[in-house]
Amino acid sequence: MRQPIDEGAGRPGTLRFRRMRQEDLTRVVEIEKDGFRHPWSRELLERELAHTWSTVLLAVDEGDGGERAAGASPGRILGFVVFWLVHDELHILNIASAVEARRRGIGRALMLEASAAARARGAALSTLEVRRSNAPAIALYLSLDYRQVGIRPNYYADEGEDAIVMVKEL
Repeated sequence: MRQPIDEGAGRPGTLRFRRMRQEDLTRVVEIEKDGFRHPWSRELLERELAHTWSTVLLAVDEGDGGERAAGASPGRILGFVVFWLVHDELHILNIASAVEARRRGIGRALMLEASAAARARGAALSTLEVRRSNAPAIALYLSLDYRQVGIRPNYYADEGEDAIVMVKEL
């Protein structure tokens, strides 16, 4: 599926979504390291490729008439979401946008695409955990109709930070 994105300065772009392949791993690891203080390891991301219940979905910049996000080239991976589909539940494990693509709707587009894919496969509920301090992510999830249902104390053990548990009916 293709979806328009906001590239700033009124320039439209086009995202394409596809599953991650082994050859995409280096770029995904790069985005992960740029986005998190304690990023997932290359090995952990690679393991997600092997699980039948796991999907690593990429947002790829297709450009539009030569106009692309600053620093992006056609076919460049701008973000990813890792999710599990188990029975009728979608569980979002990780989501990140490339530095040069932040604040352009990549995260929203990935969340919408993951939800659509899960609904098409019979999922009725989506769940996720988010750092209590991650106000931009919480705002995104609330705007997508997630609601807070609980707290996981010290979920992010490296900092001793709680996670907010959020759910959404699909």
